[in-house]
Amino acid sequence: MIAELIIDVRDLHKSYGSRKVVDGLTLAVKAGEICGFLGANGSGKTTTIRMLCGLVKPDGGGGTCLGLDILRDAPRIRLQVGYMTQRFSFYDDLTVTENLDFVAAVYDLDNRREAVRAIIDRMGLADRADQLAGELSGGWKQRLALAACVLHRPKLLLLDEPTAGVDAKARREFWDLIHDMAADGLTVLVSTHYMDEAERCARIVYLSDGKLVVQGTPDAVAKGGGLVVFEATGADLDVAARALRGMPGVEAAAVFGMVLRVAGLQRAALEQATRSFGENRLTWHEVEPKLEDVFIHLLSQKTP
Repeated sequence: MIAELIIDVRDLHKSYGSRKVVDGLTLAVKAGEICGFLGANGSGKTTTIRMLCGLVKPDGGGGTCLGLDILRDAPRIRLQVGYMTQRFSFYDDLTVTENLDFVAAVYDLDNRREAVRAIIDRMGLADRADQLAGELSGGWKQRLALAACVLHRPKLLLLDEPTAGVDAKARREFWDLIHDMAADGLTVLVSTHYMDEAERCARIVYLSDGKLVVQGTPDAVAKGGGLVVFEATGADLDVAARALRGMPGVEAAAVFGMVLRVAGLQRAALEQATRSFGENRLTWHEVEPKLEDVFIHLLSQKTP
């Protein structure tokens, strides 16, 4: 049985003046999927998300979101989508409950009090229900924003860097909530710069200059990038890393704790570079590329 496509758009284009922000993007996301949206700042992720939910009209291309035409049915799409922006956008001088009640009123929900109470319980906000939103920490603000996004029970959740600036524990708890909702059938498209978050997605899509460069499962993308990676242990790792960065074939050389990690596409050049530091008491061995290695490699590339 073929899974239903919640997002199915083709050849999307969007420019602002002479700058092409989205350039021929085709994207499909299946029902119940958590799809990660990756790319450098300015790669077109936010504009794409806004086109999908009808806030921005494409200059060209088209398709469907939730089975509705993104050009003709934008108002209907917005009623069935939860969109969480990069910045907290609720009223600081209202409590958690008051903010959610306001959102429930905007969507004209039946049994508003019951709906608000239910989402507060589900998101673990009960202890902060009467606290002013402006007094919440970053992690709790993001949890409130997520609660507001799903209060009307959308079929699609669009998250634009939802955990930026949030501590590791809060990020993990936030993602646990996302997976819980995906298990209930919610489809999620989420942009992120955190590789640990990208690895929690069923599939990732990488954009560069508004174009789709690579997509697939995190494991497939990591292994399919063609990168060769060596790790070294020993003395003076920082000195070695600094020298290696300027050598032919070395795209990245970085120290992680007690390990130096070097990556590149040219195996022969990389092997020669690492051999040159064998006498400096470094021990080298080849390892599997990680998603972060591929991400850094893609960031350094330019699309034609």
